[in-house]
Amino acid sequence: MLSRKGLIPDDYLLTRLAEDVQQPKFKAKSGKARFIAKNGACNVAHTNIREQGRFLQDVFTTLVDLKWLHTLIIFTMSFLCSWLLFGMIWWLVAFAHGDLDQRGDDFVPCVTDIHSFSSAFLFSIEVQVTIGFGGRMITEECVSAIIILIMQNIVGLVINAIMLGCIFMKTAQAHRRAETLIFSKHAVISVRNNKLCFMVRIGDLRKSMIISATVRMQVVRKTTSKEGEVVPLDQIDIHMDNPVGTNGIFLVSPLIISHIIDKDSPLYELSAADLLHNDLEVIVVLEGVVETTGITTQARTSYVSEEILWGQRFVPTVSEEDGKYAVDYSKFGVVMKVPTPSCSAKELDQAGGIAHLKLSEGVTLRPSVRKRSTVRFSFSP
Repeated sequence: MLSRKGLIPDDYLLTRLAEDVQQPKFKAKSGKARFIAKNGACNVAHTNIREQGRFLQDVFTTLVDLKWLHTLIIFTMSFLCSWLLFGMIWWLVAFAHGDLDQRGDDFVPCVTDIHSFSSAFLFSIEVQVTIGFGGRMITEECVSAIIILIMQNIVGLVINAIMLGCIFMKTAQAHRRAETLIFSKHAVISVRNNKLCFMVRIGDLRKSMIISATVRMQVVRKTTSKEGEVVPLDQIDIHMDNPVGTNGIFLVSPLIISHIIDKDSPLYELSAADLLHNDLEVIVVLEGVVETTGITTQARTSYVSEEILWGQRFVPTVSEEDGKYAVDYSKFGVVMKVPTPSCSAKELDQAGGIAHLKLSEGVTLRPSVRKRSTVRFSFSP
């Protein structure tokens, strides 16, 4: 695949090709299963489903959701069974009318040139797939044969519509487009605009754009309600930092999706030390409409505590070259260390903000004002 050939860097994962990329060096904590895998697969097993008949009420969706091997087997068997069934019916019609017996020249059979079950089976195939070799044909002798001919044509059209539609839907499924929507292997937490932020990087490898792209984030963790109810997989939405007030993005180049850790954030009381011992999982979902097909697609991934880097940020990937903006995907997942307080956002607010906080290493993070009102952070002993 692409990653083995060296065409795609190891700094990010394709959303649906986890088996083709190198597995990350880190491992999840023992006893804590991921809710969403890195490749976007849901780690949920549905067991003890007693009402299996509900799947048969939506046969088309069930066929589309099956594996390719099972779909091809059903595709082949549906045609073979229909040919055999109507071949048997044509043989019974010929047997009842006496077409199998040798008669004189004045005898008019229901179907010409049917002498055995094999010839009846071949005639069934010719009728259903409209081949019409010309050797066998129906006559006006039997009304029942005309009715059977109409029934087989209708049944054949229904089978063609269902099975060919199923094959088309499986080949045109939206998750194929999601394989070129990429996420950074790690998420980072660092200071951005004097606020502690949780950030991930997303990108699209294709030139055809994702229209109306939106990004959603959720924190999945075990919580306990005030009444003592234990929620093993509590899904808490995370507000995105977007100046237009929505989650819509223009994904023409890799973007850094940021979440400000404020008092309304589920990460508000999380510090660098708590991150190492907290069973935390952040799910990132990217949705949009494929420009070329108009089909809605979705790509997703997740970040557990070991995959969230505190005190680092992503390096730039876009540069201007010869009047164009060039994207260097070799830097897609590259991060660099930056001065970041190790306390939680709650403790940071209580301390008065970034400028008044002393880092645990004994240094102070203070703003240094330059020209054009730009602000940089520097260490001082």
